[in-house]
Amino acid sequence: MNDLLRRRFTRSNTLYIDLVDALTTEQLGSRLAVPSDTVGHQLWCVLGARESYPRAAQAGQWQGFTSPVSVEQTTDAAALRTAFVQTASDVGEWIAGLDAEDEAALTYALALLEHETQHHGQLIRFQYGLGIDRPHSWQQQYALDEDF
Repeated sequence: MNDLLRRRFTRSNTLYIDLVDALTTEQLGSRLAVPSDTVGHQLWCVLGARESYPRAAQAGQWQGFTSPVSVEQTTDAAALRTAFVQTASDVGEWIAGLDAEDEAALTYALALLEHETQHHGQLIRFQYGLGIDRPHSWQQQYALDEDF
């Protein structure tokens, strides 16, 4: 189970890295025409979950939400990329060490993957709504821009 979780998480991280690498400072600070936060804030939330869910699993209960990047860094692609690389390493180690009998920790791991995927969906809406080119990895993963 741990290997499967790690592979799925690694795939999610690849998508985030590909997106961050394709975004400009202006795009990271962009909002949709309807009430929304920014693209960068979406990424801030993903990174925060990567920090907060493992901490909760290790403590046995929710410990609060923190993010490894500041609000000011949400338009800094280099800072975001660095945080994605570091949090992927941290989460990968955490998942690798999960006890198959620790249902609470596994529940946090699955919730983290659900959270990542939920943000993928939100970020797809941002990409279409703001006219941002979708990275190839996103097009492949979610069959974007294909005629059916």
